[in-house]
Amino acid sequence: MKFTVSSSALFSLLSTTGKVISNKNTLPILDYFLMELKDGVLKVTTSDLETTFVGSLTVDNVESEGMIAAPAKLLLDSLKEFSEIPLTIDVNDQTWEIKINWKSGSLSIPGASPVSYPAVPTLAEERIEVTLEVDTLVNGINKTIFATADDELRPVMNGVYINLDTEAVTFVATDAHKLVKHSSEYACGVQSAFILPKKPANLLKNVLLKEEDDVKVCFDAKNVVFQLKNRTLVCRLIEGNYPNYNAVIPANNANKVLIDRVELVNGIRRVAVCSNPTTNLIRMDIADNKVNLTAQDIDFSVSANETLSCSYEGQPMSIGFKSTFLVEILSNIETPTVVIELADATRAGVFKPVYDDKQSSATLMLLMPMMINA
Repeated sequence: MKFTVSSSALFSLLSTTGKVISNKNTLPILDYFLMELKDGVLKVTTSDLETTFVGSLTVDNVESEGMIAAPAKLLLDSLKEFSEIPLTIDVNDQTWEIKINWKSGSLSIPGASPVSYPAVPTLAEERIEVTLEVDTLVNGINKTIFATADDELRPVMNGVYINLDTEAVTFVATDAHKLVKHSSEYACGVQSAFILPKKPANLLKNVLLKEEDDVKVCFDAKNVVFQLKNRTLVCRLIEGNYPNYNAVIPANNANKVLIDRVELVNGIRRVAVCSNPTTNLIRMDIADNKVNLTAQDIDFSVSANETLSCSYEGQPMSIGFKSTFLVEILSNIETPTVVIELADATRAGVFKPVYDDKQSSATLMLLMPMMINA
């Protein structure tokens, strides 16, 4: 295998696909890139057995085709030191030695036989295929991924639930304390759902930022394939039944707080310094178009409070939330104003962005309250 390629283009391809490689691989071959050159296209595959990422790059001056497993860390460490120059890569298919030559020098690194590299998973015949817009996927994952759990006992909560309906695509994530539901109007023509694990969701989110074309999504009961222009992401789905998220969203919330989101976040951060480090409890007393934030740590005799203006409809009430979760939720809403809908001190608070005009998507965030001492 021998070809010439741009150093920056190759480094970009390898660093993107290399994000799949795990630090604790069970098979030594998974610490390698599988590189295949065929018909003027260099295809690079990485895998951790759960997620497989395939990227491709058109190369010039192909002298001979072939296939090799190249050590990922060594190759990336070497390539990142180059400025934009042409590199000639020459692979010995007997000894698996990889020689990289450039105008003023060369380096040699040991490769390995590609025979033992795991095959890319294939889908069953009874698969479901759908095409999604890039923005729909990126926004859905961005809005929800922070609320996923790290729960070994309930693996279904460790990913983003993607529900495809004839009229909309809904993304949901929850860790049992907070829940995010983001729906986009999109006629995808199918009714189905799957749970996308957190790692491939993060990978997809970053890769999609450079994409413009629609994404083809194919999935069966076990795997999902995201087909992009020059990249393919294949991953094993989380199997199991996702909790009935609609059942936990309170429907009739008589009390509504309309407040400046940035002021509220900054107020919570200031007051939370004095909260109990174990509970991070912050108390909100709401009445007369004012929100009074209070936090105290009795053990160290510290306390703080701050009063913010708001627009409030409802009965005077007091409710407690974990400050770290509150900041996380409010930081993931992009509008200047937020509405908080409350039923009572024991039921979840619903947080929604407030837009000036009609949107084709809707985001709802829910946070379970904490007990407060009267």
